[in-house]
Amino acid sequence: MTAGDRSGITPELRAAYSRSGLSHLLAVSGLHTGIVFALVNLLLWWLPLLRRGHLLRNLLAAFGLSILTIALGTVLTLALTARRKDSRTPIYRFACIFSNAAYMGFPLISALFGSEGLLYASAYVTVFNILLWTMGYGFVSGSSDPKEVLHSLLHTPVLYAMVIGLCIYLLQIPVPQLIAQPLELMANMTTPLSMVITGMLLAAGDLGCIVRSKPVWKLAAVRMLLIPAVCLAVFGLLGFRSMTAQVVLLLECCPSAAITSVFAVQFGHDESFAAGSVVLTTLLSIVALPLCALVVTLL
Repeated sequence: MTAGDRSGITPELRAAYSRSGLSHLLAVSGLHTGIVFALVNLLLWWLPLLRRGHLLRNLLAAFGLSILTIALGTVLTLALTARRKDSRTPIYRFACIFSNAAYMGFPLISALFGSEGLLYASAYVTVFNILLWTMGYGFVSGSSDPKEVLHSLLHTPVLYAMVIGLCIYLLQIPVPQLIAQPLELMANMTTPLSMVITGMLLAAGDLGCIVRSKPVWKLAAVRMLLIPAVCLAVFGLLGFRSMTAQVVLLLECCPSAAITSVFAVQFGHDESFAAGSVVLTTLLSIVALPLCALVVTLL
């Protein structure tokens, strides 16, 4: 039927099809040809992945390296706070482990590595959000109820957006211009909006009290110095020097996550300590991030 060759159809077979009312199946129609090609297309959905094989490999590597860096930060933080039992410990742990990768990291990654770098950055943010809304949420809420943690995870829209975006990018699914153009315009707002939010955080903080706070400086030293230094050393020893490794390292070098202050208010923790941690690490990142970028790109 596909080749249009009817020599194998005997009169008896044609008559049998006619008696059963199925003679239309023997016609080489556009519908039948379309069905065949649709099935072939369905079976070969994975071919675009071969064409973008290096991207897929690097993306998988980004997921693995993201887990490694956040795990290193978690182990260091828990080791340093193992004997701490005061009320600031949950916020201390959260602010040290989780960086402001989206607001501070994405503009830097976009400037240094372009769209491919942002693809690998999305892998980091996916891992980051999963751990933030499971382990991190457990730190600040004091709850280990799996149902509550699962509920918070399922109500995180960014995870769904990441999965959909990666599928569209890797499988090269065409997006209508009517949808693509507004999305592109909104995506271009990421950098200026992140700078506005960072400026609001800095303006809202009492810099005098923050600078005089020793606990905030200790946290900033762990978040901005110790964790990046250990991650850089581990990556250097393991020989991870690709663009993927550089992207993940830079995102791990970012200041404390802005949501630290939100969780402090929501769960009744020390709000001034949380806000001070975010503000001071953000101020330090003005100098620290360019230095980290220089070191990372020279590896």
